[in-house]
Amino acid sequence: MSSPVGSRAQKIRLPMFTQKGLLEVPSPTEKDWSKDDDKDFVFRDPDRERDSLPQPYRMINKLVNLLFDRAWEVIEERDTLRQAELSRTQPTTYPPVMESKLNQMPNCMAICQDYVFIGGAKGFSIYNLYNAKRIYVWDKLKVDVTSIWATDMGSEILVVPVDEMGIVRLLYFYKDGLFLIKAINEVEDTTKQTTCVKMEISQGGDFAAFLLQGAGDIWLDVYKLPKESWLKEVEHPQLALNPKKKGRQPQLNTPEPMTSDNLETDTNICFKGDIKLSLPVHIMKIKPPQPVTARPRSISSFLAA
Repeated sequence: MSSPVGSRAQKIRLPMFTQKGLLEVPSPTEKDWSKDDDKDFVFRDPDRERDSLPQPYRMINKLVNLLFDRAWEVIEERDTLRQAELSRTQPTTYPPVMESKLNQMPNCMAICQDYVFIGGAKGFSIYNLYNAKRIYVWDKLKVDVTSIWATDMGSEILVVPVDEMGIVRLLYFYKDGLFLIKAINEVEDTTKQTTCVKMEISQGGDFAAFLLQGAGDIWLDVYKLPKESWLKEVEHPQLALNPKKKGRQPQLNTPEPMTSDNLETDTNICFKGDIKLSLPVHIMKIKPPQPVTARPRSISSFLAA
């Protein structure tokens, strides 16, 4: 029979000193002994030791630790990317200089040189990019403009609007004047009216191509643009004035008076409809190839061959 003192002594767990790292055999001489032996040992309390968890809790503990490790890896990766993004040279942000409110929703727009051309009801408007002021309104159509192109031709700009009827027009914008050159596909008989599907102008403005369709057919018209003649004619208007020349002009509406609630308009810009510029030269018409069809031959024709 064991005594209470002995059983109490067996229950007492003494603290342990464990050495960090690998054990080494000390030198036989005392002078070579390390003076920092206390730093190589750590005090461990046996009562605070954690026992190994039983299953399935041990597996759950491993999964939770794995989840935290992967989450930490994602956090470190995102932090690295954020630090790399912050270290990059940020692009310069240019805030808007001013705000220009439009009277109605525009249908299309094009930017060229220092101007923006906004297509809308019965024509288009021209705005100056530097002061955001409207400098001119060309509203001489009966229908709205659905698409518009503007091509830089040096000191002048070629403006090409297309309206809801598919009619494409060429306008020449030079300094303080806007000139109508030609309506490419406008005809008197509306039943024979063709529509412009797409158009392209070559770099420099030497050629223009218009993809037209009508009466179940489609083709490409290519024009040579006499831009040198246009420049001479606008610089010397007396050469282009020809009051005796009769040419059919597109049906245009008279310009509506400007109201006080409209934006400021530069009165120096005007539409010079009395000056007739040289017409573009039609150089080619390209049609898609006809589909290849094979007619069945009789057996006798095969035998005869």
